[in-house]
Amino acid sequence: MLLGLVLTIGLSISSASAQDMAFFRIGTGGTAGTYYPIGGLIANAISNPPGSRSCEEGGSCGVPGLVATAVASNGSVGNINAIMGGTLESGFAQADVVTWAQTGTGIWEGKPAADKLRMIANLYPESLHLVASAESGIESVEDLKGKRVSLDEPGSGTLVDARIVLEGFGLGEKDIDAEFLKPDQAADRMRDGAMDAFFFVGGYPAGAIAELASQHDVRLIPISGEGADGILEQYSFFTADNVPAGTYEGQDADVATLSVGAQWVTSADLPEELVYNITQALWNDNTRALLDAGHAKGKLIQLDSATSGVGIPFHPGAEKFYKEAGVLQ
Repeated sequence: MLLGLVLTIGLSISSASAQDMAFFRIGTGGTAGTYYPIGGLIANAISNPPGSRSCEEGGSCGVPGLVATAVASNGSVGNINAIMGGTLESGFAQADVVTWAQTGTGIWEGKPAADKLRMIANLYPESLHLVASAESGIESVEDLKGKRVSLDEPGSGTLVDARIVLEGFGLGEKDIDAEFLKPDQAADRMRDGAMDAFFFVGGYPAGAIAELASQHDVRLIPISGEGADGILEQYSFFTADNVPAGTYEGQDADVATLSVGAQWVTSADLPEELVYNITQALWNDNTRALLDAGHAKGKLIQLDSATSGVGIPFHPGAEKFYKEAGVLQ
């Protein structure tokens, strides 16, 4: 009888805790990219599971009862599809893909628009990386012709932008020996001499590229000149960028490229109060400290740019917070 009573009490406590707990998944990208570590930092910052100490008690400054997790995924397109399908509560995606998906334009033309997609925050600029093996002889985008090039996996924002870059420089997939691999897989192939170049879109320094550069002689190829100018003129979500010298081993000079915003999106179906609390937790002092210390791109995630470069509606909860904070009219 005593054992039964203990089990009953235990189950009651467990049930109550489960009822007070909310799970919130953040779709990121491959573990070798930038989305995944940034997602982990944010998930940690906004979480405050039942039974945890409150911020006032020296504990988490996240949302009471919330358990957030960073989920590895295929990236931008996959995250948006998962949010719309209800298998993710939120996710990271490139600004171009976000706008196209919500409006049913660009790469989303002919497919049902993700009309319930809503913005939580613009996070940081993502740089287009074109990495080539030194022995490949590749020194420009045009030199990719006839080479073995990975454009990243289906469902990734990198694949979208790699195709734009190729087209902007007068090339297509038919002009290269195209493969569709994650950056870490492409890097492994390059080490083995089976890959000449690969594209990656993400914040620098990217883990897969940094590791590769420390073990193999590679070069970062500029995305600049007339081809880049044409891309900037055609696509307003791209901006001119450069990867500073010394970002990767063996990189002696700045490398001109393009960038696009990384954005955190969710569904309009999520409760306003939940998203308000999450947005508020994203911008508290505790989160600021975690972002500044946790990743090079974390320092670029700032409240004053959270509403910049946004082409879709904000979630009402996020909108309410930004208006209170004075960064949104």
